Amino acid sequence: MVAPKKGKNASAQSKPGRSLALILIAIVALTGGMFASGHTTPRLGIDLAGGTSITLRAVPEAGQESAINKTNMDTAVEIMNRRVNGLGVSEAEVQTQGDRNIIVNIPKGTNSKEARQQVGTTAKLYFRPVLATELSGANATGTPSASETGGASDKATDKATDKATEGDKATDGDKASGTPSDSASASATSQGRAASDALKADPSPSATSSDGASPSPSASASGDDAAAKLQQQYAALDCTDKNARAKAGDGAKPSEQTLACGQNSQGQWQKYILGAAAVDGTEVDEAEAVYNTQTAAGWTVTMKFTDKGSKKFADITGKLAQNQSPQNQFAIVLDNEVVSDPYVSQALTGGNAEISGSFDQEEAQSLANMLSYGALPLTFKEDSVTTVTAALGGEQLHAGLIAGAIGLALVVLYLLFYYRGLSFIAVCSLLVSAGLTYVIMALLGPTIGFALNLPAVCGAIVAIGITADSFIVYFERVRDEIREGRTLRPAVERAWPRARRTILVSDFVSFLAAAVLFVVTVGKVQGFAFTLGLTTLLDVVVVFLFTKPLLTLMVRRKFFSSGHKWSGLDPKALGAKPPLRRTRRPSRPAAGPVDPKEA
Repeated sequence: MVAPKKGKNASAQSKPGRSLALILIAIVALTGGMFASGHTTPRLGIDLAGGTSITLRAVPEAGQESAINKTNMDTAVEIMNRRVNGLGVSEAEVQTQGDRNIIVNIPKGTNSKEARQQVGTTAKLYFRPVLATELSGANATGTPSASETGGASDKATDKATDKATEGDKATDGDKASGTPSDSASASATSQGRAASDALKADPSPSATSSDGASPSPSASASGDDAAAKLQQQYAALDCTDKNARAKAGDGAKPSEQTLACGQNSQGQWQKYILGAAAVDGTEVDEAEAVYNTQTAAGWTVTMKFTDKGSKKFADITGKLAQNQSPQNQFAIVLDNEVVSDPYVSQALTGGNAEISGSFDQEEAQSLANMLSYGALPLTFKEDSVTTVTAALGGEQLHAGLIAGAIGLALVVLYLLFYYRGLSFIAVCSLLVSAGLTYVIMALLGPTIGFALNLPAVCGAIVAIGITADSFIVYFERVRDEIREGRTLRPAVERAWPRARRTILVSDFVSFLAAAVLFVVTVGKVQGFAFTLGLTTLLDVVVVFLFTKPLLTLMVRRKFFSSGHKWSGLDPKALGAKPPLRRTRRPSRPAAGPVDPKEA
């Protein structure tokens, strides 16, 4: 009989308790993490938990009817999909309906409301210089002039630093170098004069002619009229009024000055006069929320521009840095709403920029998503918003769980009938696999936004067969060794290398199929592929760290080692051959007479 290999492998085989202890520690740690996070159940997709369905209709701009085509619609679907999934709202469905409509289905969850808001902001993204800003409507306890820096940056609290003289303060906005702030409110007259001066001093490229020359008298007169009209609209604008906010800047072209509204870090509405667009949102290559550990800035948003955008951004920040507040400030405008208004302390020429302030993680990520996915090729109008109930999905889930329970019961009955005592090891392995799958799915909800939908449930049910197949492969290898005449303990160790190769190849094929399916499909089918891949990986973990070590321990018990007829490893029932025995080599005959002295 061939003995088990000595050395490192033999040591591992003789100490199966280590593997069992390792997987037990992993289960306890994951379960503890699940309860500590407060998410003790997996997140459910829209078909199981319900959610919100938004219908968006593409609206052509003047003379651009041909822009509504399949290419632009597909691009819009891709951007919207990245928007909602960038918020961690997994399983969101974004798809076209007809030639002009896009349907966005957002499952119920912590970020669903924010996802709906960001999907609804379908206009283009622009970077515009701030010409004037002040608190609007009932928020304004006083009326600060347009030359003040008192307007707080969106999502960034202005910080006051005591100077040597009492009463002097400097406010820091996003990337602020510290600019002086007036301590008293300006009168209505000074407010109007300051706003008018700001309109004339627009630092944006379109404020001057292409050759840098001054505009002609007629153009100047026309510009003065437009500036006066815009100033009147600015004075009358009340950003606390929803209808007024919707009309602010309506119809303004990127090359024109406009009005806009935005909220500061205290939730107060501010109104703005903005210069012509200096940089288009399409010229932002990527944006990311980053926690800055080097300074006290905390969460920041980093931006990287395209080559064309880098040049434009360097030009506008160079001009803004030379101006006094508030003209050293630009606004990031999405759908005619200011989402951030950082200050500029110097020209940014490297193609990279950072927006810092008193962001928390959610606010920084939201702004990064807007910058990354804010520019759509088309303008969309929200046609309808409906609430999706989970009644039908709940019935299907109930039916699916019943089917899964029936399938599991049939598998257990088959194992009991055919493998008898070995079925205890198989059932324990199935329970460990099911427990790990549940805990990991519950943890993946808050971490990566995974949501369990009906196809994902189907993937978990299919995995029962894959997991049971691995046990059967190993058990049959052990029984084959016993049939060849080997005793139980050596049979278990000798069968493992052969069974291990078969299990790894089988699981690799299943995982590869799941990975390909996940990559080439969209929507709910990805849920099936993800669950199938996850359970396939867990099958390998359970077989290696639980099933094999548990069987090694069990065969040391008399019930199995004696070949009890209910153990499933009875040599007689398996038709085993006579036990294999070592044969001694015959001793070599002496070549000649042996000297008695040598003997």
